[in-house]
Amino acid sequence: MTLVGPRFAAVILSAGLSSRMGDFKPLMDLAGQTVLARCVRTFRDAGIAKIVVVIGHRASEVQVEVERFGVSTIHNPVFEQGMFSSVRAAVASLAGLDAFFLLPVDIPLVRPATVDSLVQAYDGRIAYPCFRGERGHPPLIPTRLIQAILGHDGKGGMKSLLEGHPSLDVPVWDQGVLLDADTPDDFAALVCRATRLVVGTRAEAALLAAMVMPERGVAHGRAAASVAVRLGEEVNRHGGALDLDLIHNAALLHDIGKGQPNHEACGGELLAGLGLHGLAGIVASHRDVPPPLSGVLTEKEVVCLADKLVRGSQRISVQERFAEKLALYSLDAHACLAIRGRMNNALALRGLVERFCGRDIEEILDGVLP
Repeated sequence: MTLVGPRFAAVILSAGLSSRMGDFKPLMDLAGQTVLARCVRTFRDAGIAKIVVVIGHRASEVQVEVERFGVSTIHNPVFEQGMFSSVRAAVASLAGLDAFFLLPVDIPLVRPATVDSLVQAYDGRIAYPCFRGERGHPPLIPTRLIQAILGHDGKGGMKSLLEGHPSLDVPVWDQGVLLDADTPDDFAALVCRATRLVVGTRAEAALLAAMVMPERGVAHGRAAASVAVRLGEEVNRHGGALDLDLIHNAALLHDIGKGQPNHEACGGELLAGLGLHGLAGIVASHRDVPPPLSGVLTEKEVVCLADKLVRGSQRISVQERFAEKLALYSLDAHACLAIRGRMNNALALRGLVERFCGRDIEEILDGVLP
């Protein structure tokens, strides 16, 4: 997280009627927090010091919720005129700042890491977060446009106004920039997503890998993910309850810290910093995982074993994988002892999978990789 001083602010638009939802969106419970609370937390966790919530419909109820967070409110008495009236109400309070984020309250699952990416990329132009080339929220808008906002007639809303000014598209791996809660079905999807933020979607993991890892590392991650998911599927077919998305994403990103000292721990710290806490522990431990005393396989063991069954983008045996290391360090008795320890752990994990599934590893992985 970047500590952001008074240069930037965040405006959360929470004054509307929520007419299509059939409920009042700002105060709806979204996996244990109100929708509004999640919006505030996004900016607070990203280090944004000044947060302003525009209120209107059911203002007194929203005010009570806002007071829990210690952020500012601005009342929009003409909120029924539409969202642009709320933007106008807010911007007059932003003097002395460089730029402000603008987030409708019904887009509540933007990641703090996305806010940080926009701050880092900001160069004086409007900065839009883009997921797979599609612009989302929140844009980061220069305060020099405040006079244009105040003088605009509102036709076409903010989109129309902003289109006439220089902008920058910032690629992000966060699908939440596109996901709103206009309808009950939309909201149900957000509830599911909120419980999975620490794991991410496969699309998010793929984008993150492409953005921060070298091509060779991505190729190895994809191969390890293919093997890991097949192992997980087979375990589940025989009564296991493994999270296949967790396995896929952790395996894909397991070498995200490659090139750094103690790259496993470095990768885990990086993922935790991005909010992917569900992946962090698996990535941090993937170098060596002993067989569980309980005999119960978890995602951690599966990802570790998959990594030991892949060299580059090709499958190899555990013995082949470690034979290379033993040859490389043949004159270092201490290193060879450690390598043999890791090899024995990997062989034990392989045996655990084979016994649980009643098939040998080659049969399980038939056709997965060359």
